[in-house]
Amino acid sequence: MQPQSSAHIVLSYIQAKLMLQAKQAGQSSTKISTDLGLTQAEVKFYPDFVLFANGEQLDWQELEEIAGNQIVCFYIADNTATVIRQFSEAFGRTYSLMPTESAPTMLISGIAMHRIKDSDPHTDTLSKIKSIAPIRGKVLDTTTGLGYTAIEAAKTADHVVTIELDPAAQMIARFNPWSQALFESPKFTQIIGDSFEEIERFDAETFDCLIHDPPMFSLAGELYSGAFYRQTWRVLKRNGRMFHYIGSPDSKSGARVTKGVVQRLQESGFTRIVHKPQAFGVVAYK
Repeated sequence: MQPQSSAHIVLSYIQAKLMLQAKQAGQSSTKISTDLGLTQAEVKFYPDFVLFANGEQLDWQELEEIAGNQIVCFYIADNTATVIRQFSEAFGRTYSLMPTESAPTMLISGIAMHRIKDSDPHTDTLSKIKSIAPIRGKVLDTTTGLGYTAIEAAKTADHVVTIELDPAAQMIARFNPWSQALFESPKFTQIIGDSFEEIERFDAETFDCLIHDPPMFSLAGELYSGAFYRQTWRVLKRNGRMFHYIGSPDSKSGARVTKGVVQRLQESGFTRIVHKPQAFGVVAYK
């Protein structure tokens, strides 16, 4: 499964329902987003199928199936809808793209990688970036995912290096319209590898800012370790800072993990730790 271009059609139940409603209202066409909310394009209705602006067709039965599935997105190619899902042989995980009213999130074995309760992936990303703004110079993003923090950081940074552990996750990003800047802009260097190992390859004082948004502690405990934090301190420039996403400070697990994180960050050399509850994390200053 490979995306044909950056202009490929991606739909969710949201767009499918809009088309079905327009058809039921007797319309012969309507405007919807074919890139999960980023832009609008006209689609034309025929008795047996919908015709998209790029020539792709989709029959009404497939649209009804899309409309009935709220946890995955679909890639349209060769007049067929395919679920955006990838299984990782290396890690035994299934990745998929889940729609929201805003940017989609990625599910890893059913677990959402962004805040979707009382927030959305785009707002979640903006809160993280705001926590360490202004972002200038060279930035390290330790966990690419869908690349939202890297893309937002690159709007003001000179360059962003971003590390993704699993090629299967990167494939999901390739299908996500909201992630396309990662593959089109020269401001990014993408590395496939383990951040715990890759960070050792950078020279000391390479980065002005570091964005650390790891999976939950139970999935990636080494990225919450003192050994890793010592490396983040080493690669940051003097007066550099790191945003570390941890999780809800109001939950028992979030409070417990945060306490340990702060202690290990201080032991690793960071002189000041500032709690950022609105971003579910902390900012550590070198």
